[in-house]
Amino acid sequence: MENGVIKPQGKRDPEGVREDILRVAMQEFSENGLSGARIDEIAAKTKTSKRMIYYYYGDKEGLYTRVLEEAYRHVRGDEADLELDTLDPIEALDRLARFTFHHHRQNPAFIRMVMIENIHHGQYLERSQTIRELNRSAIEKLQSLLARGQQDGVFRADIDALELHWQISALSFFNVSNRATFSHIFGQSLWSDGTHDILSHHVATMVLRYVAKPEALAARGDR
Repeated sequence: MENGVIKPQGKRDPEGVREDILRVAMQEFSENGLSGARIDEIAAKTKTSKRMIYYYYGDKEGLYTRVLEEAYRHVRGDEADLELDTLDPIEALDRLARFTFHHHRQNPAFIRMVMIENIHHGQYLERSQTIRELNRSAIEKLQSLLARGQQDGVFRADIDALELHWQISALSFFNVSNRATFSHIFGQSLWSDGTHDILSHHVATMVLRYVAKPEALAARGDR
């Protein structure tokens, strides 16, 4: 103990412990919400203690906010790995739309965390400068991509980057957020691997037809 603060004990790597806590906490919060998640359960599954969790993250709300930040950091980091600046604008936008669709499908916990944060009216997200900065960069990169396409004469001039980001997110989000209700009503036919590949292609096609000039798509053989 130092200055009244209990420090974590043992030989476990502190960074590894924090990563383990965040991984398990993501699952707990995404499945049970902020109010339903139990710190005792997170501690048990990470073989650590509540005191250690509180040492790292302050309290339950602090841990939830940190998990939310990591969720956004992950998706924005994966977007950066796409290296869209190295591709021609149409190919780059096609890749971004497909990536978003597949990322959301493969990371349902991220979608549930966003849904839970909306239940809380975005109050914890609003407190996080980290999340604002992460998502601001996403819009800036999309704006840069649009500017390249407009300069090359292949994108319409009246496309707003924030609106386009919203549209791509909406087309990809529903597939996860409403799977339970949609599949119970209409069946599971849309959730096979092959069908999802087709859906991601259709999402990218809708985005491209909205953004790109018809003659630019026709030159690529996309109609």
